[in-house]
Amino acid sequence: MTPSLLLAVLASGFIYGITPGPGVLAVFGIGAAQGRRAGAAFLSGHLLGDVVWCSTALVAIVGAKVIGSTAFDVLGILSGMYLFWLGLRALRAKRSQNHQPQAVARQPFWHGVTFGLTNPKAYPVAVATFTALISSRAELLDWSMLPGMILLSFVGGIAAYAIVV
Repeated sequence: MTPSLLLAVLASGFIYGITPGPGVLAVFGIGAAQGRRAGAAFLSGHLLGDVVWCSTALVAIVGAKVIGSTAFDVLGILSGMYLFWLGLRALRAKRSQNHQPQAVARQPFWHGVTFGLTNPKAYPVAVATFTALISSRAELLDWSMLPGMILLSFVGGIAAYAIVV
């Protein structure tokens, strides 16, 4: 891997992690309610979901170059449909008359794992972020680079989450 590709993958993982979204908002709420340690535990679990989705995005980028983009286009469409369905549910939800505060996360790490793996924005944002930063180097990509790229994106995510915490 060239130094510019290494830096692009590292930056992609960082940008993906630092970009505000549902996970960042959740950690702010958990951190405010339960403290920094609980917020860090949540993000540690959430990072597992990020690794899965960033890995999927990297597989899609390398795979689109090697085997074509159809399967990955379908995954993107399914992700978009899921986001649309969640939006419809949010619009149709009835307002609760119970003004009780939300329950706290009893096990912030496992809450983060579940949240990260089911985050609807994860795959589309990961693909967009990684594509924007590494597509200009697509001719360099092959399957043997995938483990190193996943590790670099993980390191970038850790750096981003350290700032968030």
